[in-house]
Formats: sequence, structure tokens, C-alpha cells
Amino acid sequence: MTRFQLILTSIFIVFIIAGVAAFATFKGDSVKNQIPAITIWGTVSETTFNQLVRDINISRQNPLSVTYVELSEANFTSQFVEALARGKGPDAVLIPQDLLVRNQDKFTPIPYTAFPERTFRDTFTQQAELYLTNLGAIGIPFMIDPLVMYWNRDTFTNASIARYPVYWDEISALVPVFTQRDVNSNIRKTTIALGEFRNIQNAREILGSLFLQAGNPVTTYSQGMLQSVIGKGNNPAGQAAIEFFTSFSNPSNTNYSWNRSLPSAKNYFLGGASALYLGFASELQDIKVKNPNLNFDVAPLPQPRGGTNRISYGKMYGFSIVRQSALAGAAYTVITELIQPAALTKLAATTYLPPVRRDMLAQGTTDPYAAIFYDAALISRGWLDPDVPKTTQIFQSIIEGVSSGREIVSEALKRGDEEIDQLLPR
Repeated sequence: MTRFQLILTSIFIVFIIAGVAAFATFKGDSVKNQIPAITIWGTVSETTFNQLVRDINISRQNPLSVTYVELSEANFTSQFVEALARGKGPDAVLIPQDLLVRNQDKFTPIPYTAFPERTFRDTFTQQAELYLTNLGAIGIPFMIDPLVMYWNRDTFTNASIARYPVYWDEISALVPVFTQRDVNSNIRKTTIALGEFRNIQNAREILGSLFLQAGNPVTTYSQGMLQSVIGKGNNPAGQAAIEFFTSFSNPSNTNYSWNRSLPSAKNYFLGGASALYLGFASELQDIKVKNPNLNFDVAPLPQPRGGTNRISYGKMYGFSIVRQSALAGAAYTVITELIQPAALTKLAATTYLPPVRRDMLAQGTTDPYAAIFYDAALISRGWLDPDVPKTTQIFQSIIEGVSSGREIVSEALKRGDEEIDQLLPR
């Protein structure tokens, strides 16, 4: 080991020891003791977060004192890094898993002496395991927004079809039923928006779901380093996902039902011209508001027929404690208050999103929409992404390279795989 490596390792050990000591100072709940005021920055709505803290404080002898600052996902990392450089950063952050890789070195792991790994796995849904490291949990889950399928009830009823599709191949069977073209072969009504990126808001997450359902985790750790696996080695699962996705924008394929000249996928569904729309649970209220007359319902994301595991993409938000904070223990105490069932019940009532806790999901719900969201939360998965805007561009270039005929699927995947690897920390 070189002198530099010894120094770096020593510094890292000091940080770990300091972190363990900080968590030991404020272990567990502190109803009777005053908790120092902390600051949290996040991408979750300021209105939603502050309302939750107010609701929690109603029943607390010593109210939680939290200053919450909302930042956009696009600008979060740059503003966070700049603030840390000035010594003005927050004590904790509340961000989606998509921002973890870019900022992980700025967080202190929560040691398993404070939050045992067994307890963590038993408490949260499987997707939360993205936060687990050898040194502890790099974050604690707070919210999850799963990908689901919205379907137009009138469109199905008028075609005498009683049930939404459960499997992807059932969507293929619906294409000749729902997709309508004019005399010039222009699409006027469609079955589903797939095969493009430019006018499909959730294309990255949909394609990622196909990868995950096929058994490809998109990124994974190998010998201690995070790497892309979408195009490594013999990868029939990844190739099948690309072929299926692009078939819906291929005019020579029987699945053809979408192209980039059409309006956005969501607007097409809102206008009643699309039978199906793949969107997040959080989009439910927006769809209701933008077209109150649309007769639609919600269903689980379709699965591959014969698949061994049901999987859907989920956008998970979690708390991470900032390494530079002098109030790591206090931040941990506040966070543990915010993830208790009573608090998350209030959060679910405000956001209409499913809880991240297994015990709460096990209780079920009688709400017809929430029941679908609860199920989707249990099967939600994700991956550690180094840079969402850039990986979205890479995914798009893969799809457009294949759909244009410039590349064969294996070549496009290999190129994309190498480009994602270049974004990952080494």
C-alpha cells in the first residue's frame, strides 16, 4: 500500500469512527430531550414536507425543529456541492436514488450498530437495498413513486374488451384493435406509446423496467466498483428488451403504433387518443385535474409472460446524512421520527403515494387506486444511476440507433454500456 493510500485510508477510518460516535450520541427516539434544530435540503415538495413536520409536532412534547429547503433535481448537485465548499451545507438531504451515486462521497453511512441491516431489510421494501453498503446504510427510505399503467375504460368497453393487459404480449394483441390510421397511414389513435424517447416522458424508466424484468439490473457492483451491465457479454435479455421496445415505432412491425411526430404520450392519453399510458403513481391527480371527463383506471405495469419475478420501476426518495454536518446524531433522530408508521400514514394521505414500509403495505388498503400503488411498491426496483440526464441520452441513442437501422441491437447495447461505464466513479 502506498503512503497516499495509507493516509487516505486513515482519514476514511477517522470519518467512520466519528460517524459512529455521532450516532451513538443520539441513538433512538428523544421525546423528552430537546433535539437540536437541523437543516434538510431535498427535492420533495417544501409544502408536503413542512406539513408533515407540523402534523408530527402536534403530538410531541418537544417539537422537531427542521428547516427544509426545496431544490430542483436538475440543480441539486451543483448547489449542494457549492454549499459544502463554503461550509454552508445542510445536515441531511432528501433525494431520489438517482442522485445517490453523484453525491455518495458526501454522505456518512449510518452504521449497522445504529440501524441493523436485518432491521433495515425487514422494515423497507426490497428496492431500499440500494442504500446498503459494507459500512452501513447510505440512506433511509422515505417515499416511493412506482411506475404503473393507466388505461382508458371507454376505449376498452367500446371494443368489448373487459380487462386491461397483464402481460406485454397482450398489448401486442391489442395493437390491431386500438391503433387507427388515416388514408395516408398517419396514426390517429394508438394502443400505447412505446419505441421512442423524444415524446415519451417516462421512456428511460419504461425501458429500465424491461431490463429489470428480463433479469438485467442495469448497473451492479463488481469487485467493489459500480459498473453497467446492459451490454456486457452474451446479453439476450437486454437485446430482447430493446427489440420489444423498438418494435412499437417500427412501421414494418405489427406492433407499430407510435412515432416521434405524435404529441407527448401523456397528452395523447389525456385527449382520449391512446388506450394505455405508462406513468407514475404521482401522476394520478394531474390526470384527473387536466381531464376530469376522462374515464380511466389504474393497473399494474405489464409483465413478461412466464417471468419468474414481478418487477416494476420505482422512484425512491430517501434521507442521507451529510458527512460535514456537526449534527449527524440529531439528524438521525429526526429522520427516524419521520419514517415511523404514524408519520408515513400522514405522508401517504397528503401525497397519495404508497408507504415504503413493509408493515404498512401488509395492512393493505380499501382505496381502489392505492391498492394498485401498494402492490406496485412491493415489486418496485431501481438501479444506481451516475447521471440521469446523460444516461437518458445514452438510452435514447441506443433506441434511435436501432430504430434507424444505423446499429444492430448488440452493437448499440455494447456502445451504450461503455458510455455508462465512463460516467461511473472509479
